[in-house]
Amino acid sequence: MAKPAEVRGSSSRQHADRIIRNAVIIDGTGAPRRPGDIAILGASITGLGQLDGWTADEEIDAAGRVASPGFIDPHTHDDRLLLSGPEMAAKASQGVTTVVVGNCGVSLAPLVSSSVPPPLDLIGDGSWYRFSRFADYVEEVSAKPAALNAACLVGHTTLRVATMDRLDRPARPAEIARMQALAAESLDAGAIGLSTGLYYAPAIAAPTEEVIAVAEALEPRGGLYVTHMRNEAEHVLDSLDETFRIGREAKVPAVISHHKVIGMSCHGRTRETLARIDAAMKVQSLGLDCYPYVASSTVLRLEAVKLASKVLITWSKARPDLAGQELAAIVETLGGSVEDVVAQLQPAGAIYFTMSEDDVRRVLAYPHTMIGSDGLPHDSHPHPRLWGTFPRVLGHYARDVGLFPLEEAVRKMTSLTARRFGLKGRGVLAPGAYADITIFDPEMVIDTASFEKPATPAAGIALVMVNGSPVWQDGASTGARPGRLLKRQDLQAESAPS
Repeated sequence: MAKPAEVRGSSSRQHADRIIRNAVIIDGTGAPRRPGDIAILGASITGLGQLDGWTADEEIDAAGRVASPGFIDPHTHDDRLLLSGPEMAAKASQGVTTVVVGNCGVSLAPLVSSSVPPPLDLIGDGSWYRFSRFADYVEEVSAKPAALNAACLVGHTTLRVATMDRLDRPARPAEIARMQALAAESLDAGAIGLSTGLYYAPAIAAPTEEVIAVAEALEPRGGLYVTHMRNEAEHVLDSLDETFRIGREAKVPAVISHHKVIGMSCHGRTRETLARIDAAMKVQSLGLDCYPYVASSTVLRLEAVKLASKVLITWSKARPDLAGQELAAIVETLGGSVEDVVAQLQPAGAIYFTMSEDDVRRVLAYPHTMIGSDGLPHDSHPHPRLWGTFPRVLGHYARDVGLFPLEEAVRKMTSLTARRFGLKGRGVLAPGAYADITIFDPEMVIDTASFEKPATPAAGIALVMVNGSPVWQDGASTGARPGRLLKRQDLQAESAPS
């Protein structure tokens, strides 16, 4: 469809499916807020501004609350949730309308396996790894739409498990060739890029050259490279340099996942890392995301425990009754050493308090930083970032702390992410853009999820619309599932919504 011009003070009578009236519009670009109305026809915005002459089948009174683009979460592990919990309440309740899945080297496809190693078990057991082709996963998600839109990455660790008989060594040439072929097939099926989790045991054995070789399948297809780097502690600068090299030599844009520095000895080093990132951005395409918390969450690993001031267990197959408890208390109850107890709990997940608040704020405030949750939806006692990330930035960091204006907070959650991931028609409020819209009260919006009670919807999110349909309203899911799978080919060919 052709893009209509923005309407201001129009007296011509036009009709829409829905009109949002009396909104404070923050359009996602960083521009100052302004009053106005939003007209929606089908899946797209058809008018924006003072729409006094317009009529609609339904009028929604925003009552002076902010209307912004729906938030885009660039770092999720929602691959399975799209199928097992398609209402996507943890994200919709925050105002998220699009998720990027397949991060940290972990994707459900292409892999068929009855038993998977960590960290693949973060998103499902062997019963979920049943897609021999990425196209099979794409087909099932497309046939059973979720409430939110999704774009997919294919995971390097998944490719390793699918092609190698042993994971504790570099891939051989024939295995690299097979991974390249599977990566190419995945992008041809709709994936937008490749992710790695070089921090984790299944992928840590992969040398840089292996990753570059697999990533070479991306450039001809316009894909991007997204990475949980090899080290975020003492060797974080080396890992940044490795990331830059992979992007340069594979000739693809790179994205640094959940950028941080961990461990007390590294507190303050974001001054160094952000300077290094800033310099690299001048010579190559590079992005980064982060979450607004001083604690991380992933599989339970002894080396991570040693860097943390406090550890909470999020799940344990051996002792599910201990989820939500502090590791120190568990050690005291069970007896023995920390090493012994960590071994007893496996496989398991944990929350690690390893960062400084100053570093978190420094990365959040960096102009090129996107906001991503990195939530783990299948943990029995998840990190509160799963339910709280975006309202925490809006309410705590923008409004209460004053780290940046609300317009900048919204930009970091919308247009910045849409541009980095090539999500055309998303991340802005403009005539012709998709009607992914979040309405929130800027004075009331705040995260309520805590480390004690993590699965708690945020306050102040009034209405969330995906492709023109409400998916979250009055504090609950509507049951609508208008989400679309955002395939690479469609994004590259797309000029406007339909």
